[in-house]
Amino acid sequence: MPRRRTLTLRGTAALLAGLGCLIAANLVGAAILLHVGVLFLAVTAFAVLAVRLPRRSGSVTRQVSTDLLTVSETSRVTVRIAPRVPRGLWRDVLPDAVTGDAAGEYPPETGQLSYAITGIRRGVWPVGPFVLRTVDPFGLAQREQAFGETRSVTVVPEVFALAPLAVKVGAAGGTAQTSSSRLGQGSDNLSPRRYIPGDSMRRIHWRATAHRGQLMVRQEEEESSPDALVVLDRSAARWARPGAAADPAFEAAVSMCASVAVHLEQEGYGVDVIDSTGVLLGTLRGHEDDRDGLLVSLAMLAPRGDARDLATLVGGTPPGPLVYITGELDEEDAALLRPSGAAAPLLFATGALPGAAEAATRHGWLFAELSDDIAEAWADALPERTSPSRTAPSRTDPRAADVTD
Repeated sequence: MPRRRTLTLRGTAALLAGLGCLIAANLVGAAILLHVGVLFLAVTAFAVLAVRLPRRSGSVTRQVSTDLLTVSETSRVTVRIAPRVPRGLWRDVLPDAVTGDAAGEYPPETGQLSYAITGIRRGVWPVGPFVLRTVDPFGLAQREQAFGETRSVTVVPEVFALAPLAVKVGAAGGTAQTSSSRLGQGSDNLSPRRYIPGDSMRRIHWRATAHRGQLMVRQEEEESSPDALVVLDRSAARWARPGAAADPAFEAAVSMCASVAVHLEQEGYGVDVIDSTGVLLGTLRGHEDDRDGLLVSLAMLAPRGDARDLATLVGGTPPGPLVYITGELDEEDAALLRPSGAAAPLLFATGALPGAAEAATRHGWLFAELSDDIAEAWADALPERTSPSRTAPSRTDPRAADVTD
């Protein structure tokens, strides 16, 4: 944060005028110029003392309306400050990753400072410190002082709404693979069984007991159904070299990764998200904390390292949908990517070189090139878009019919 000079432009002019009058007074012997010069210098000195001498102290607290700020989302920051200072102009120092009008007059009429910020680049960024600028009554000197500490704001990738996946795996498509141990009234995934001596009385299923006329207890019923795997290839060879500016292609890939993971979880799948080295970035099993954890992990992601073989990452036949997201892809690399018999293998590349799409399709991938339009790229890869012979929806699958329409 650059520091402002103590003297304003007007103050600098007054200082130079005073010195000029003193020099002229000595040259021409005019006493009036000497008086004027001393007056200019005295006023300037008074202005500097007026802004520098008063002691200032205070505390600053910030509250952001959202814990996680999504790219292109607007949030509100509320600042409470209690310094003992005169009136002035305030501003909150914002990083380049967010935009907002964080400045105004102090103290405000409402007694509380508030402004809106919009995320424009994912990551974890500091907001602050709070800076107060005061100027003397003559406008000759100024003082700018920072108060309080910074507060971190996490900007997570934007999540887009995607079309339903027509390929269904399992009886219900994707009821998430869970092993439930919930007990008590209202557990829908628990089935009653006959009471056995030694069972806890807390597990008695009173509704089933009343219906059957004998003691029934709740029994855990495991739901086992396919999981989905999302792989984000962040190997350095696939992306532009990291620099001060964000790589639009990599940002689109990260946003696609987040959108696909959240979408598959909403369709009922348990979702694992890994990178190209096999590092687990997040898991989604129906809990809101899981989603936030994944988004925070993706917010701090950057290209690095080399990619491992996909078959090694998958570890055999994936039980459900397999989504692979990569950067620049040529025909040779596409031929090495094998979906390992996944029920719904989808491959997205931000830059497909000649022959890459054909090679990927030959090996069973549903391929689409990834651009800024995340939802459109996802729709392009869906089976009803990629294969005319598969566009006829099943009469027993109304969701597929809706997508085709």
